[in-house]
This record gives sequence, structure tokens and C-alpha cells, in this order.
Amino acid sequence: MVAIAKSSFAQYSQDALRFSTTQPGSTARIKAIGNANVAVGGDLTSVSGNPAGLGFFTRSEISVTPEYDMFKSKGDYLGTTTNDSKNTGNLNNAAAVFYSRLNTARGADKSQGWLSLNFGLGFSRTNDFYNNSTYGGNNTLSSITDYYADRANSSGTDLLADWAYGHKLIDLYNNNGNEAYASNVIIDNNSTALQRNVITRTGGQSEFNLALGANYSNKFYIGGSLGIATIRYNSSQVFTESGDVSLREGTTDVTRGFQSAFVQDQVTRGTGANIKLGMIYKPVEALRLGFNFTSPTWYNMEDTYRESLSTNITGDNSYRNNETYALNYDLRTPLKVAGGIAYFFKNYGFITGDVEYVDYSSAKLMTNDSYDASFDNGNIRTFYKGAVNTRLGAEARLGKFAYLRGGYNIFGNPMRDNGSTIKTASGGLGFRSGHYSLDATYLHSTGSNTFYPYEIGDASPSATLRNTSDNLYLTLSYRF
Repeated sequence: MVAIAKSSFAQYSQDALRFSTTQPGSTARIKAIGNANVAVGGDLTSVSGNPAGLGFFTRSEISVTPEYDMFKSKGDYLGTTTNDSKNTGNLNNAAAVFYSRLNTARGADKSQGWLSLNFGLGFSRTNDFYNNSTYGGNNTLSSITDYYADRANSSGTDLLADWAYGHKLIDLYNNNGNEAYASNVIIDNNSTALQRNVITRTGGQSEFNLALGANYSNKFYIGGSLGIATIRYNSSQVFTESGDVSLREGTTDVTRGFQSAFVQDQVTRGTGANIKLGMIYKPVEALRLGFNFTSPTWYNMEDTYRESLSTNITGDNSYRNNETYALNYDLRTPLKVAGGIAYFFKNYGFITGDVEYVDYSSAKLMTNDSYDASFDNGNIRTFYKGAVNTRLGAEARLGKFAYLRGGYNIFGNPMRDNGSTIKTASGGLGFRSGHYSLDATYLHSTGSNTFYPYEIGDASPSATLRNTSDNLYLTLSYRF
């Protein structure tokens, strides 16, 4: 649901943003309180979030969190609204912490000094790419073939423009002695371009974390973790257009109907690593102050991109071309810093909030022998900016075994222009008895972005995609 604008055609600057907009993997309990985890501690989210929170554990614990996601998209394009949806299920989080009390000298105060050093490990899903989006309508002002013509005029060796010329979608015309490529598609009062773009995405990002958290005098908690991150991203875009073309046959021009499809398929795999450092301090028993630092994630990426153009012209021929490109490159995502505060009401619950800052313009793609990253890095600095993410939540104790939770999360807009914030409201229930606990959470997110199917200067058509996501999480935990 991240807001990504500008051209849909392959630009790795867009992927740099897409793969930088991760959130901490967490249990249903933390999901319910707006994912605010920096200062709370004592939850298995600490393995992938603020590792200092591991210092609060006084018993070992293991948990698993499956999720069910319902994604809906509404596309507004040229006065036409189109709806699409996608439902999926995944494993969101699985973690374990192992409590280890540190030995103290005989007769020493067992509430002072280093009291425990706890080890945690876990898997968490930090980004979800599963969604379907569709938009379309009648374009009375332009055709995607205008984009092909612009590419032909700006570069003499453009493969897509060569295909469009061979498919008779564009042609070379002489205008007062000046030769230039132009579209053959007829756009007038009697003929328009019927356009439709279908976007299908699958995959996600995940992390495997190894973490340590220590407790000093039940006052100061410190921790660190190593994260091994993976990316699995698949995208398919099919842009279709139909209408009429004017073709030169001998000395006359004839009008024929056509239908053309431009297809882009992308498969990206990545592996990277990062570290997290955190602390939580209790100036008084009821108050917790937290800080968390997440280093950039350094990824090695393998990308396969395939594009094809197919055209059918009534009374003429069918044409088809395709090409596949493979690229290996390195990506550095931005670092993140977050602060949090939590206040506990004895026997009643707590309220908490986090503020996180991410400078998306600091993401960087690395140049190598087969890829010059200067253009994409320029786009990153031009189009992206720093953003503040805020998370608020509360938990109320209901009797001896039950808990009621609610939260709100605002994911800041990373775009200088267009884009939007992502707003999430969540709520949940929890039950704890003996060694077991069960937590359930419902989460509702909304956001929008502006999408440009092709760019032809100021006349570029745009679609507004309004996205809604409804997610269900269930965590089962066992303490031992």
C-alpha cells in the first residue's frame, strides 16, 4: 500500500522505495496497539523490534502468529472507477525467547546489577506485496503510442519504439521538412483510445532475527539483534489499448481497428542484513522510555525484467515482440531511529506511543559493471523525502484473564509530490491463563497513490488508486 508514483516502466528507484518501507514484524498483541513496541518490552515482538524488551522476560516463551489479509483497490481513471481485490493468508510472526538468570554472589542483593541475559530468535514478515489493482477508461486526449513516438524521437536505438514502429502503431512523418515519429492512433470526436491497466503483485519481505536483551537492576534494559532479510517480489502489468489507427496504403490512408497489449513482468529476489540496537529505561516503576536504532539493510538483488508488445490490426497482421533483461545490483535502505514512551497503570493496563524517522531520500543503489545507478539515485533524491511514522496504543485489563486493546498508526508519506500517508486503526482482545495466552487483532488500513501509466509531458494521464486493507492476526503463546 506504499504510495509510489510516476512512470510504471522499469525504474529501480521505485524498487528502492518499495523495499525500504518495512514495518516491524510483531505479535497480535502489538499489532492491536498500533504496532507501538519501542517502550513496552516483555513481548516477543522485541526479537524483531526493540531488542532491549527481551530483558523484561522472567520466563522462556514461544509464539506463532498467522494472518489473513483482505486487500481492496478502487482505481479512478479518466472518469471511470474500477474495483479489484486480493485475499491471502501468511505466517506473520514466529518467535521464541529463552530466559537466563545471571548468577549473583552469595548474600548479594538479587535485585541489583545485571540480573538476566535473554536470547531470542524469530521470523517476521515486514512487508506484504500481495495486491491486485485495475483501472481503465476512454482516453480522448492521448494514446500510449504517443509515448512510443516520444521514445523513438529521443533515442534512435530504443527497442520498444522499434517494436511500435514495426507494429504500425507509430510512423515517421515529414512536417514542413522536419521528420519525426508520431502516433498512428486516431484521437478525435469520433474515435478514442480505450485503455485498461491490470496490475498483479505477489510476495513479501521478511527477516530472521537473532537477539540478546539484558536487565540491569530492573531499571535499565539494553539489547541488540542481527537481522537476515529476504525479498521476494513478483509484479505483472498488462496495459491494453484499442481503437482506430490510420495506415498509409500506397497513396491513400485507411482506417483500421486495433488492439495492443504492453506487458511488463518483474521477478526480484534479494538477501540482506542489518543490526538493531535498543534500550529502555524506567525512571519510576510506572514509566518506560525507549529508544531503538535500525541500521540500513544492505541487500544484494537479482532482478529479471521481461517486456513484450503484441498488436492485432483488423484486416492486417498480428505482431508480437518480447525481451528479457537480467540484472544483479546492491541496494542500501535508509536507517531508522525511533523513540517511545509507555505509562503503566498498576493492575489496569498501559498507554504507549512511538515516533520513528526514516529519510527515504538516503536510500542508495550501487553502480556496478552492468548497471549505472546515477540516474536512479538522482530520482531517489528528487522524488523521495524524510517521513515520520507515529504509533499510538493502549491496553486495558478486563478482570483476571482478559485484555482489551486498541491502536492507531500513521505511516508518513515518503513522496515529495503525490502519494499519501497510510493510516491504520486496530483493535484486539487477549486472554492469558497459566502457561498459555491467545491474542486476536483486527487491523484496517487506508491509503492512496497517483499512478502514471505512461509519460508524455504535461499531457500524461493519471490514475488515483485508493487502497484498503483489512487484516486478521492470531497469536498463540506458551510460557515455560
